[in-house]
Amino acid sequence: MAASLGIRGRAMVLAMMPVAIVGVLLLFQLITGKIDDLDQSLRTRAVAIARQLAPAAEYGVASGNIEVLQTLLEKAAIEPDIRGVAVFTDSGQRLAQVGLGAWTYPEQGGLPVDRIRQIEYKDRLVYYAPVTRTEVVVDDFHASGERAVPQGTQTRLLGWVGLDVSRSATIKSQRDAILRSLAILLAGLGVSLYLAWRIGRQITRPILALTHTVSRIGEGHLDERVELSGQAELGMLQRGVNHMAAHLQTMQDQMQERIDRATARLVYQASHDALTGLINRREFEQRLERALLSAMQQDREHALCYMDLDQFKVINDSCGHAAGDELLRQLALLLKGKLRERDTLARLGGDEFALLLENCSIPGALEVADSFRAEVQRFRFKWGERIFSVGMSVGMVAINRDSGTAAGLLSAADAACYVAKDRGRNQIHVYESRDSDLVRHRGEMQWVTRIQRALEEQRLRLSWQEIRRTDGAAESTRHVELLLRMVDDDGSEILPMAFIPAAERYSIMPALDSWVIEDALRLCRQYLAAGCALRYLFAVNLSGASLKDPAFRSMLLARLQENPVLGPHLCFEITETAAIGNLAVVNDFIEAMRGFGCSFALDDFGSGLSSFTYLKNLKVDYLKIDGAFVRDIMNNPIDRSMVEAIHRIGHQMGLKTVAEYVESDQILALLRQIGVDYVQGSGIHRPQPLEKLCDQA
Repeated sequence: MAASLGIRGRAMVLAMMPVAIVGVLLLFQLITGKIDDLDQSLRTRAVAIARQLAPAAEYGVASGNIEVLQTLLEKAAIEPDIRGVAVFTDSGQRLAQVGLGAWTYPEQGGLPVDRIRQIEYKDRLVYYAPVTRTEVVVDDFHASGERAVPQGTQTRLLGWVGLDVSRSATIKSQRDAILRSLAILLAGLGVSLYLAWRIGRQITRPILALTHTVSRIGEGHLDERVELSGQAELGMLQRGVNHMAAHLQTMQDQMQERIDRATARLVYQASHDALTGLINRREFEQRLERALLSAMQQDREHALCYMDLDQFKVINDSCGHAAGDELLRQLALLLKGKLRERDTLARLGGDEFALLLENCSIPGALEVADSFRAEVQRFRFKWGERIFSVGMSVGMVAINRDSGTAAGLLSAADAACYVAKDRGRNQIHVYESRDSDLVRHRGEMQWVTRIQRALEEQRLRLSWQEIRRTDGAAESTRHVELLLRMVDDDGSEILPMAFIPAAERYSIMPALDSWVIEDALRLCRQYLAAGCALRYLFAVNLSGASLKDPAFRSMLLARLQENPVLGPHLCFEITETAAIGNLAVVNDFIEAMRGFGCSFALDDFGSGLSSFTYLKNLKVDYLKIDGAFVRDIMNNPIDRSMVEAIHRIGHQMGLKTVAEYVESDQILALLRQIGVDYVQGSGIHRPQPLEKLCDQA
């Protein structure tokens, strides 16, 4: 509300507020005091009358003289505000009454006999005063034979005097007092309001004039000036405004010049990459849209090149991002010098560049792109004492009337660049719609999207498969492997071999493994809370990417530190290929996890090229024989020999062996003959939903 008031209004409010507050407080104090005084006066007078009537009525009540009582009551009823008076016997019988009165009879009301009782109504007060007689008690039979001696006094209740007092006059007096006080307050506020208006007018008149002048100056009337007033404080402000107006034009000119420079700089920054000075992605996409439009409307032919540096990550990782930034700046200067007038070179992000060749056929574009590639290949980047060489993979796509959308062109060029990298890097690949590599790449990218959606929508599930002893003997520990499944949009389960390759290629495995670990730990906590007598060992698969990921390792360590009792119930399965490729990392991981009691299994053993050489350097507990050897063991003597050799060497190293893909009783019998410790496969136990394991736990 204050914001809607003008300066004059605010000044009046400030002037009136103390007066109003003081007036209200005084009025409140006066009214409450007056009301209390009037009410207390009435009560005091009524109690005094009741106290006088009670002893005066003693004779009349004791003798039953109604006339005396009636005369007494008529005299009492003359008093102001008395509605009625009555006298009652101790049994509640009414002896006499004058005036009105709604009485509570003694036998019904339980009136006190030792004090005056007050009953309060909205418009009246009723008092009951006890009528008593005090008698002297004497002993007429004193033992000495002397004259009787008083023994004490005794008070006897004779009846009550009722007094009905009207509050109407008191209430009216209170109301009159309130109205007089309000009238006085309003009169005072009126005078104060007038004085506040006069004072506010004197204060605000020069301020309003100043405001008007400043507004005119703000509208561009720089010749406007403030008329100086006699007030010292405002005079300083008025002179300051006039001084500001004198210099405002100069300042405005200077500011406009700065704005023009800043605008030009912002326009440049909006369309150029800050690091290299090349066209940025936003501006490049706009130029690509224009080129595509000209190809569709004017039947022109252009070419789009998607360029990605090879081995750029090596420089970033070994020398830091400052070195990587400097390399990008130098390469941008190098490539800009080879551009034609109509060509556009842009940095899309990271070490990715795009080249738009307008009015250029694919053969001509290949020559330009190859010259760019060769120039980058010959370039040597020096950082400190080190010299680096880099390459460039190029994906190319033609722009014509059948090209579709700009986003589709960029996606096709990106896919072609991926193929160039996949085929050995430092190459040029022209997009073809039937290219098998591109088809595979697009399929993998679709899987990437589906995996990410499954993570976001919680459409991942765990199944379990039991790992049993070959001889069928019962154990105190139940060994089960947790198997990952993805739930499709239609509710069907997707097996890992369908989506794991894409997840590994595009670095999504740490996210998948993190989800599996969280769910496995939840299962462990549920199993421990159930207090099952049978001990469980849960086998969980880990990828090589997760083993190398510091964030994943930190997450797992944190979870085990929070719940150290879970460690002995976890067995991490690491594939042989992941272990061979990251031997030091894997051993370090194993050492850290063993501190929590975790066990380890080397999965798919036998698939690597140097299995036995690396086996002696890995501190694992179980050796899982690659299912490729087990599946055809009955018909292939070489597979049987491999299984026998792996089992024998595993036992010599103190490891327990596990055969996977056991599909029949015949395979089970042969593995039992060889001496393999454990078996796993659909012939032993088919994977089941995790809920069934939880029910058994």
